Amino acid sequence: MNLTEAQARIAFLRTELARHDELYYRQARPEIGDFEYDRLKRELADLEAAHPELAAGASPTKRVGDDRAAGFVRARHRQAMMTLDNTYAEGELREFHARLVKLLGIDDLAYTVEPKIDGLAVSLTYENGRLVRAVTRGDGEEGDDVTANVRTIRGLPGALRETGERRAEAGELGGPAPLSRTASGLSVSTEEMPLFAEETPAAPATVHGAPATAHRAASAAVPALIEIRGEVFLRLEEFQRINREQEEAGLEPYANPRNLAAGTLKLLDPAEVAKRRLEIVLYGLGACEPAEPAESQSAYLKRLALWGLPVVELAVCVRGIDAVWAAICELDRLRRGLDYGTDGAVVKLDLFAQQRLAGARGEGQSARKLSPRWACAYKFAPDRAETRVRSISIQVGRTGALTPVAELEPVLLAGTTVKRATLHNADEIARKDVRPGDFVLIEKAGEIIPVVVQVLVDKRPSGLAPYVFPNACPVCATAVTRAEAEVVWRCPNPDCPEKVRRGLAHFASKACLDIDGLGEEVVALLIERGLVKTIPDIFRLKLEDLLPLKKSGEVWAGNLIAAIAARRSADLWRVIHGLGIPQVGATSSKDLAARFRSLDAIAAAGEADLLNVGGIGERTCGLIRAWFAAPANQALLAGLLAVGLTPTAPAAAGAAAVLAGKTVVLTGTLPTLSREEATKLVEDAGGKVSGSVSKKTHYVVAGEEAGSKLEKARALGVPVLDEAGLRRLLAG
Repeated sequence: MNLTEAQARIAFLRTELARHDELYYRQARPEIGDFEYDRLKRELADLEAAHPELAAGASPTKRVGDDRAAGFVRARHRQAMMTLDNTYAEGELREFHARLVKLLGIDDLAYTVEPKIDGLAVSLTYENGRLVRAVTRGDGEEGDDVTANVRTIRGLPGALRETGERRAEAGELGGPAPLSRTASGLSVSTEEMPLFAEETPAAPATVHGAPATAHRAASAAVPALIEIRGEVFLRLEEFQRINREQEEAGLEPYANPRNLAAGTLKLLDPAEVAKRRLEIVLYGLGACEPAEPAESQSAYLKRLALWGLPVVELAVCVRGIDAVWAAICELDRLRRGLDYGTDGAVVKLDLFAQQRLAGARGEGQSARKLSPRWACAYKFAPDRAETRVRSISIQVGRTGALTPVAELEPVLLAGTTVKRATLHNADEIARKDVRPGDFVLIEKAGEIIPVVVQVLVDKRPSGLAPYVFPNACPVCATAVTRAEAEVVWRCPNPDCPEKVRRGLAHFASKACLDIDGLGEEVVALLIERGLVKTIPDIFRLKLEDLLPLKKSGEVWAGNLIAAIAARRSADLWRVIHGLGIPQVGATSSKDLAARFRSLDAIAAAGEADLLNVGGIGERTCGLIRAWFAAPANQALLAGLLAVGLTPTAPAAAGAAAVLAGKTVVLTGTLPTLSREEATKLVEDAGGKVSGSVSKKTHYVVAGEEAGSKLEKARALGVPVLDEAGLRRLLAG
């Protein structure tokens, strides 16, 4: 490559990496994975090293990413937040160890190996034991103040728990210590932090051959000021719950938990953040006054747990690079059984004194500190598979959204056979240039949703034409439209058969009116026979209409008519949810029902009234008002009233309600109650149902196959009830 070619390539790589930084850090919607990003960055670094005359000026190789966004106050870190260098091979990991051995003169170095949680990095500042500030990484020196949003995270204490001096004096907190390994969840016992089963505690560590001193008793107390670093994330269960609500509200589902967690933390409304049940895990140390709280990473993690903070699990303290590699392999084996995303392992020198000696890349130069020399991230290779796109189909959603799907030749991926993968939207197809007949690589985004990540252009058969996104609805042939600032094309026809079918099925679904026996197949059959066209038509059905539809018609028809009749009186929130108001899912429906207590009151509500409802922002407010103002929807509401539908307002749960202000977690299969029935019982008693266990959980109701939530409840001392215990509690 000559100088002119190198200059052009460097300019391209700098522009491309800047674009990907913007997508990843600021917009939380990356287009490529870490491996592809690091490959581009390494190519740029190699070119800049080979042509130093071209390396002057700003370059992505000389700066960390920047997640700062508009709308937030900026705050400086007392100690810079660096990013870790990534490694992808065992050989690179051993080279990392060899550099430290050469620098420190010790072969038998002690390391901690921790799972790398896939989330958004933050720094918490506690002053005199109280949380005063939470700041994102930003550009490493300065980030966004997200304190109000972080305070909504369950399980994060606003004040550190004071600990006594006795344990420190006994030397419990000094040197490399065994860390947590629990069945699942991120919190650990503050009394015991066991290693992996086959590990044994490391011998006392040394700094340049001298034994580390016992941890001073003076640092056992909570420091006057400390910056504690960690990661904000979403559990897979919560991610799936939110995506179900997205789909129910007619919105595009989120791509993966990391993007959703990052986007949620940057919302301007803390009430909306609170609804998404973010969690946090803490593991890093920034500035600390008057002295470090421990002399090693392993002891520091134990100190965090003693203070009552959620700390990383599945971490070990080991000696030597062979033990490090064995721990990484064990973590790789265990990670698919966890209920949160891990995309690698973080390897750190255990002793803080050795970390200081190793220093950071960028020190002593004009550039700020970029990454520590004493730590690196080993990234697990994503589960990928090669297959062929048979065709691209278009799904029409309840709100008319056109979603493209790649129909694939079946392929085994991460233990399951994948036949379809999302292509998200028309812009995504165009960007990746996916064509029917292409060979592609697919992976599970966040290990959940199959997506097409790359077209194998070298294998593209000749003659494949670019895919042209339809300009008309594939069901009703109506010209599609796309609103300003939206990426989704929609069918605007209110009578589109697919929109009608999905709307009716949604209204009758378990998440809405829960009409037993009226599933998607039956709805499709009723539409096909011309028996229903609108939601009120469901309540006009007669026994004689249904008898000809099935051989065992009399029993089936009688059961369905009875089920429909039973839902003429339905919870108000279920009716609101069933109406399909854009961006109004189950949670918002419950909030609207509790605030206004009738459909008429919602229809008459002004902008200020709607904005006073937690979680209702300006855009959703506008969509609600537009929905109730539309003549077609006013006719729908009048039709429901005419057929006798009577929405029931929620009971006002006063302070005397049994579960007023309390949080309950449901797990496992209960003997007689469905999850929805148990949730209703809790909410009717004034309680809230959460998807995860924390120290703020008041009760866990456990059935068969309760799993990790039950174990975490026991570890935290949260009262555990069976179904009978729940009923006794509700009965007072």
